[in-house]
Amino acid sequence: MEKIQIIDANKHVGEVVKIGAWVANKRSSGKIAFLQLRDGTAYFQGVVVKNDVSEEIFHLAKELPQETSIWVTGEIREDSRSKFGYELGVQDIEVVGESHDYPITPKEHGTEFLMDHRHLWLRSSKQHAIMQVRNEIIRATYEFFNDRHFTKVDPPILTGSAPEGTTDLFETNYFDQKAYLSQSGQLYMEAAAMAFGKVFSFGPTFRAEKSKTRRHLIEFWMMEPEMAFMHQEESLDIQEEYVAFLVQSLLDNCDYALHVLERDRSVLEKYTKLPYPRISYDDAVSMLKENGFEDIEWGEDFGAPHETFIANSFDQPVFILNYPKDTKPFYMKSHPTRDDVVICADLIAPEGYGEIIGGSERATDYNYLLEQIRNYGLDENEYSWYLDLRRYGSVPHTGFGLGLERTVTWLAGIEHVREAIPFPRLLNRIYP
Repeated sequence: MEKIQIIDANKHVGEVVKIGAWVANKRSSGKIAFLQLRDGTAYFQGVVVKNDVSEEIFHLAKELPQETSIWVTGEIREDSRSKFGYELGVQDIEVVGESHDYPITPKEHGTEFLMDHRHLWLRSSKQHAIMQVRNEIIRATYEFFNDRHFTKVDPPILTGSAPEGTTDLFETNYFDQKAYLSQSGQLYMEAAAMAFGKVFSFGPTFRAEKSKTRRHLIEFWMMEPEMAFMHQEESLDIQEEYVAFLVQSLLDNCDYALHVLERDRSVLEKYTKLPYPRISYDDAVSMLKENGFEDIEWGEDFGAPHETFIANSFDQPVFILNYPKDTKPFYMKSHPTRDDVVICADLIAPEGYGEIIGGSERATDYNYLLEQIRNYGLDENEYSWYLDLRRYGSVPHTGFGLGLERTVTWLAGIEHVREAIPFPRLLNRIYP
């Protein structure tokens, strides 16, 4: 008898197999008991018919508490009534680990309660589906960049400088000197791009912003590509190709997860159509003012209501180009014909999910960058290595960062970004 995982049930129709699983739920009707089984790969139903098993096994099936772990033996059958397509005709059950008074029952629970029990909430079908979406986005990311000859480079998590500004840094005592949890790997990716041409990183980043919104996390994961010999327009093409590739990968490989999440495939299919619309920051401000937004002036950053209105006006992800210089980090390249804006873009997701990508062309002039470092009140000694990149064979280069959790939240169609993280990391439990 072969031991299999639920996801491979389609390869064993008509065979008697053994599966290690947990009882996610159960119900019984007269002489039949139905077990909702999960093993980490998928969920499906185990059917226990009284006449087909011993009295002891049938009684056990009816009494199994939620989340009891079992070895279950039975025949794989096709089941056209379920989205998964298969079920198990149970012949035998062996209890491995008992479970009593499981705190997350099929009834409704508040988000705060569920996040406090995140270590258990991960077992639910919806959370399982969200993690499958997250996993597919990560897998597809590696495929996308590897196929385009990017080299993955891992930047440090503890750094001595701030790429995004000094006000939202987590400071640590690194023996006898100050160090900070990384806000971004970008500066290091610029150095790597000068060595390898096209690079990307994927790792944790930290922002010391106490926030309890459904969009923000204190610790999150970022995909950060950087490309040498490239200008911003070429980068925008890669960004939209990348996002469309992620969406198509979910449509191709996560059908069951999308079904569990009740995510409309036709909505996602719209996001595979390129190119994405592009508007300037100037036009975005004008659009908002013309539609009754009196709380935005030129030179201010957009809030969630502004981004939502702009994105929903196009019904697709939309690039907002060339933000005011004072709202962006020091390293962005100044616009060639204007001193008040920089060459950059944010990609805003539709359906109210906000910014998922921020990117820019990087300043390449040594003297300009040195002036910017001083203007931002940064220690130029800490950035001497970064300035070196402009002294030794500097080239036009550009890059961007995609926030993994916010992208998962958008593509999974869920409400709260904290559902997109596997566990409520300590930093993500900090609230104002």
